[in-house]
Amino acid sequence: MSSLFLEAESFRNPGGWVIDPSAMNQMGSAYLMAHGAGVPVADAETEIRIPVSGTYHIWARTRDWTAVWKRGTPAGRFTLKADGIELPEILGTNGGQWAWQKAGTHTFSAGLHSIALHDLTGFNGRCDALYLTTDPDDVPPDDGAELAAFRREKSGITPADDPAEYDLIVAGGGIAGTVTALAAARLGLHTLLLQDKSVLGGCNSSEIRVPLGGCTHIGAYPNIGNTVREIAPVYLMPGAKPEEWYEDIRKANAFRADCKGKAELHRNERVITVETDPDDPMLIRAVISRNTITGKETRYRGRLFSDCTGDGTIAAAAGAGYLYGTEGKSVFGESLAPQESSNEVMGLSVLWTSVEEDRPVPFPDIDWGIEFNETNCYYLTGGDWETETGQYRNQAEEAEYIRDYSLMTTFANWSFLKNHSARKAEWANRRIDWISPCGGKRESRRFLGDHIMTQNDIENETAYPDGTASISWSIDLHYPEPENRKRFTEPFRSCAYHRGIPSFTPVPYRCLYSRDVKNLFLGGRLISLSHVAFSAARVMRTLGALGEVVAMAAKVCMEHNVFPRGVYEQHLEKLKEKMRAGIPTPEQFACPSVGKWESYHFKELGHFFYNADGRTHGIDEQTQAAIRELGKEHLFPHTGK
Repeated sequence: MSSLFLEAESFRNPGGWVIDPSAMNQMGSAYLMAHGAGVPVADAETEIRIPVSGTYHIWARTRDWTAVWKRGTPAGRFTLKADGIELPEILGTNGGQWAWQKAGTHTFSAGLHSIALHDLTGFNGRCDALYLTTDPDDVPPDDGAELAAFRREKSGITPADDPAEYDLIVAGGGIAGTVTALAAARLGLHTLLLQDKSVLGGCNSSEIRVPLGGCTHIGAYPNIGNTVREIAPVYLMPGAKPEEWYEDIRKANAFRADCKGKAELHRNERVITVETDPDDPMLIRAVISRNTITGKETRYRGRLFSDCTGDGTIAAAAGAGYLYGTEGKSVFGESLAPQESSNEVMGLSVLWTSVEEDRPVPFPDIDWGIEFNETNCYYLTGGDWETETGQYRNQAEEAEYIRDYSLMTTFANWSFLKNHSARKAEWANRRIDWISPCGGKRESRRFLGDHIMTQNDIENETAYPDGTASISWSIDLHYPEPENRKRFTEPFRSCAYHRGIPSFTPVPYRCLYSRDVKNLFLGGRLISLSHVAFSAARVMRTLGALGEVVAMAAKVCMEHNVFPRGVYEQHLEKLKEKMRAGIPTPEQFACPSVGKWESYHFKELGHFFYNADGRTHGIDEQTQAAIRELGKEHLFPHTGK
């Protein structure tokens, strides 16, 4: 028997398909998705090497993502091409669960051949992996543990060791994680950032397109915010804007700017588990990451860790305690809390935009998903924060479903507007020109620190001795829109309640590290706050500023050989000193014009500074002669040596 296992996300040319790692921790792998908003995308193609000539039975791991709503034709249909020949089976029609579906057979000679995924709909067909075998009875397993073992065996996956030991490993390259890693590097720590996407910024990336909210350089520590400012896009506007406004490349380039070799960025790496000290299970020694493209695994060792993954991948794997949902009044005594606790959270939003063309633009008349009509449709030309789903679901464990529900409701409603509504003439020339493939989360697990900040802390302006960066956003609680909740079994639109805060409120340092795991900092959405308090702290500038604080605390840890709790218990004044000073700023973001100094600048040679000590440094005789010829009267007496 001869066989070949192929991860779809490793295709050499993904064409119009996108890599989706959102459910990687649940299904063991990223997958390719044909994200075309109803327009079939270009083929994903790759080369394979067939070891032995023969007729191969070809299986694709896929699913009908719309089957869960039990209506209509499967949305994400696609076929497989072998050497340019389209195989007969329509894939993505095999039910709502991930499973192997047979694509057909093909006779290959030994050597190089081509394989392609051919999208038929543009409606998010998906493929996890392909399996080619000469044995007709060799059907790959679908069980989670058995499949994981099969995947490892066939792919030859064994974790490789990164040779370095990092001072700080940061997982998750949203704003909080990116800022934490950069700020730590600016302070001289050998820092590694692991990001499971190709772009940085999380919700503020071109992939999701949420603007940065909140303020920096405020409160008791006005110098906090330098690194946030360094990577923040210039434009801040509500609603999704063109891709270039989010300046993905600027965020990545920051790792090349004056980090003195201290910052490493590894993209397309998703942390899947941790390794703890055999003598102390509450001490992390390493994380294991899986490459979202190749599937290869790497072990990264570190002294300190910061979990900025949003769902708390590291923290949960290490056994850190957390809160999920909405706490009732009796838990923290908050006036804005409901009477009873529940699993309700603020949900995920898939933003989208449309444009008006100068001619009619058709859209498929779809029959899957929710059925819309004149009484329940929404006349929309775009979707912003209010297109919110998953309020009653587990944002960490049900990520694929929550995103899919948002896509389904958007497409089904749009199809009705375009094809059947009373106002369809108004939408005839409209085209969906962009929709996020993943969406932006507001809330997931909130992990427990030594302090849990609450609404009462904010509204009573409680002054804790370990206050750090300040909250600047209103209490901003999202709820399913009442009318939408009445119309549909599961809501997909939200409304918001805002309440102003009395002042810029510092977040206690004790909210920024795990009370359980000794060397783990909490970042981004993971910080230790109640649901109500979190609604004010969750905006990206605030979480980025808190990332700077974590970087400063990590520096204190390394200077004094303590864990994060030890900073609070023994070295809080050292942290305050660093918060007063702020993170050093790269030269290109500094303000070098102010001060008593002078230099000459020759484009090919660089800057030559005349210093107050009366000496010139590094200036050869030819350059000195050129300077003398300019005849400037200097601020300080100089010897010319």
